[in-house]
Amino acid sequence: MPSIDVVIELSYDACLAHYEGRVEQVYTRSLDGRRVAFPAVALRHVVTREGVYGVYRLTFSEGGRFISILPLS
Repeated sequence: MPSIDVVIELSYDACLAHYEGRVEQVYTRSLDGRRVAFPAVALRHVVTREGVYGVYRLTFSEGGRFISILPLS
């Protein structure tokens, strides 16, 4: 399955907007500079009281659908 490593820096308040459904997609940059979008609901698995900060690996299906998010740092 294809994967891409991204940097995510979102405050708790920004994550809350995603969690409440006011924002459906998260937009960020990969480590190699590509712009990446993935479903905001994925943040539920990695959000803390401070928000989401760090490098994460996103995994997608062969068809490009989001599958998982894992912290790398």
